[in-house]
Amino acid sequence: MPTYEYKCEKCGVFDYFQSIKEDALTVCPQCGSAVKRLLSRNVNVIYKGSGFYTTEYRSSEYKSKAGEEKSSGTTAAAAAAE
Repeated sequence: MPTYEYKCEKCGVFDYFQSIKEDALTVCPQCGSAVKRLLSRNVNVIYKGSGFYTTEYRSSEYKSKAGEEKSSGTTAAAAAAE
């Protein structure tokens, strides 16, 4: 379940776990004051390696075929043109 950040007029900022299908809170679960949902900065994105390009995580089969084409001096575009 996602974590949403809310700001209560009395309690301050707090996190609340709730389903995506549930409506946003309108009252604080602790004190009953009005709350407002905040834009969360918690995105949990994981970048691997030195970058995040799709070419860095190709299969070993793709990499071996690309290596063979480089060594033979042909590319897929050149082979298609012939």
